[in-house]
Amino acid sequence: MSIDSNSSSPVLRYAVFGHPVAHSLSPRIHAAFARQFGIGLEYTAIDAAPERFDVALAEFAAEGGLGANITLPLKTRAASICSQLSERAQRAGAVNTLIRSATGWEGDNTDGVGLIRDLTERHGLDLRSRRTLLIGAGGAARGVAPALLDAGIGDLYIVNRTPERADALADALGLPGRVHPRYLADVNTLGNFDLIVNATSAARIDAMPTLPMSLATPRTAAVDLSYGEVAVPFLAWAKVAGAHDRVDGLGMLVEQAAESFERWHRKRPDTDPVYAQLRQGASALVTAD
Repeated sequence: MSIDSNSSSPVLRYAVFGHPVAHSLSPRIHAAFARQFGIGLEYTAIDAAPERFDVALAEFAAEGGLGANITLPLKTRAASICSQLSERAQRAGAVNTLIRSATGWEGDNTDGVGLIRDLTERHGLDLRSRRTLLIGAGGAARGVAPALLDAGIGDLYIVNRTPERADALADALGLPGRVHPRYLADVNTLGNFDLIVNATSAARIDAMPTLPMSLATPRTAAVDLSYGEVAVPFLAWAKVAGAHDRVDGLGMLVEQAAESFERWHRKRPDTDPVYAQLRQGASALVTAD
C-alpha cells in the first residue's frame, strides 16, 4: 500500500497474474469499478510463467499487494499455495481470486458465479434442466462446473483432449448420476445439447476441436468462456450449427471481476456501464483473462 501524493488516502495495490497477461482487461475493469466509489487503486498485470509464479506472488506481497486475480495457466497452482480456500474454490480445485489475510493468501473462485449471473441476468437464459456439454477440464472448466450444476442444469457431459483430466473433474464434482466424462474423440456419439460451454484455451495455441454440427439445435445456447478473437472460431461454429443463443465470455469476465472487487472492498460495483463500454470494442479484444 502506498500514499497518493495528491491525497491523504492510501493507494491500494492489486494485480492480475497470468501467462500471457499483457492484453488483460482486468486493470481497466477494476479501475472503472474503483472510480464508482472514489477508491484509490493501483491494479497492474503481472506476467508470471508457472515456474515463477510463487516468487512473483511473494514479491507482490512484500511490496504491499492486498489481493490478486489469477488467470491461465495459474489457477490450479494458486489453489495449492493458499492457506485457506472458500467453499467454491475447494469445489473447483482452482482459484481466480486471492485475498491477503494475516495467515497468508485466502483463495476464492468467482468464475462460476460470474458466468451464471451473466447468462441468467444479462442474457435472460433459463439454465434449468438443460442437457449440457462442457468442452475442456482445466482451471476455467473447474471454475464454472460446480456453479452450472448449482444453477440446475440437467446432465453434464465433460469432454477433454486428455481424458484423465475429464475423469478427475467428474470425480471432484462428486455427482456420478449427473456428471459424465467422455472422450473428446467420441463427441459425435453424444447426441445434441441444450447448453454447450467451450472452456478450452486450445484456440490460443492450436485449432479449436472439430465439433459435429449435430451437437446443436435451434434451442441450444452456445457459450465461450473466452472473448474477442479467441472466441470467434467456436461462436462461428455455433452460428453455422444453428444454436439459438451465442454468448462470449466478456460478460462473465466483468461479473467475476465484480465479485472479486466486492470480496476486496466490501462494495458491489455497477457492471452494466463497464460491460457496455468494453462491448463497443469487443471485436478488437484479445483474451488474456
